[in-house]
Amino acid sequence: MSVRDMVEKDYYAALGVPKDASAADIKKAYRKLARELHPDKNPGDAKAEARFKEVSEAYDVLSDESRRREYDEARALFAAGGRSSGLDGGRPGGYGGFGAPGGYGAPGGGYGGGPNVNFEDLLGGAGGGLGGFFDMFQRSSPGRGPRRGGDIEAEVTIPFEKSLTGLEASVRLPGAATCNTCEGSGARPGTSPRTCPTCRGLGVVSRSQGGFALSEPCRDCLGKGTLIDHPCPDCRGSGRREREQRIRIPPGVSDGQRLRVRGRGTPGERGGPAGDLEVTVHVLRHPVFDREGSNLIITLPITITEAALGASVRVPTLDGAPLTVKVPAGTSSGRRLRARGRGVPTAGGGNGDLIVTLEVTVPKPADLSPRARTALLEFAQAHPEDPRAPLMERMEAAG
Repeated sequence: MSVRDMVEKDYYAALGVPKDASAADIKKAYRKLARELHPDKNPGDAKAEARFKEVSEAYDVLSDESRRREYDEARALFAAGGRSSGLDGGRPGGYGGFGAPGGYGAPGGGYGGGPNVNFEDLLGGAGGGLGGFFDMFQRSSPGRGPRRGGDIEAEVTIPFEKSLTGLEASVRLPGAATCNTCEGSGARPGTSPRTCPTCRGLGVVSRSQGGFALSEPCRDCLGKGTLIDHPCPDCRGSGRREREQRIRIPPGVSDGQRLRVRGRGTPGERGGPAGDLEVTVHVLRHPVFDREGSNLIITLPITITEAALGASVRVPTLDGAPLTVKVPAGTSSGRRLRARGRGVPTAGGGNGDLIVTLEVTVPKPADLSPRARTALLEFAQAHPEDPRAPLMERMEAAG
């Protein structure tokens, strides 16, 4: 792939964001697409896999401020006439070619007939501009210092109970380890990659343009220096495969929470530090308990008799330890009781509370025996008060 091909890729369109999108919007768009296209969610879907790689490539460039700036500058150059400049053959029109009227090297001409531009600065003498963009794809360029590895995003799903106690979990990392089948060569066992005849193994090709030598990644081997005639069936020629990473998930983690593990991302280049691993934790729902922050929530049914006369009732707990709460006499549905320290572990130590919401159950007519029905009628006659009377009085006062 040539530099021109790379410049003509619209990374903003790949992520579905405008060209003036903020770093936060770019990251948000990438995370959404990465979750939708992740190989774990689309097993065997070649189109989703290709799209996932496209999105990852776009985010790799646009998430880095300096690389994004270089990419924007290079695309602006091509859009303004770079295709007719010396970068693409010096066709007439737009920016002049090298030595063409108004072009670089022509009498009195700057680059493309515009303001004077130092060509060395433009192609990398100052470490930025289009030169930085060339360097972005030509990783073997001399003189580059250490570079931090990229971050890796992954997901893990855990049971509700484990979110409270914490655990060690295995997280699958796409493309993060050497393929055992081909030992990283990318070639089918029994075969080997061959040296690219176009670049002779260098990964870059040079061409003369107006007295200057320009280098760009080799079109045939995509800058790798080798060609694989028989790709490995397991890694499809990439030399990489998914691997599992064990991480510690702390007690009290909530659904959707993101954990960052330092130094567990992509290895750095030329001695640079490794990136980080960012794991989104998904917590499965529990059939009985819910969460409100650091509090556990449970709805506890009680009978009419328990609500009216009061009672001591047992409450189920996740740890199995017995818990008995006292229901006050005259309790109504929706009343909450609090058991302190029986909730979710907190980061500062200690636990939240267990909130017990009482729900008065009303027997169905078919479940009432004749004796029970008679008792209810006698109760109604003994207590003829209307519980809705205060509500009606407030309405009349408001009207």
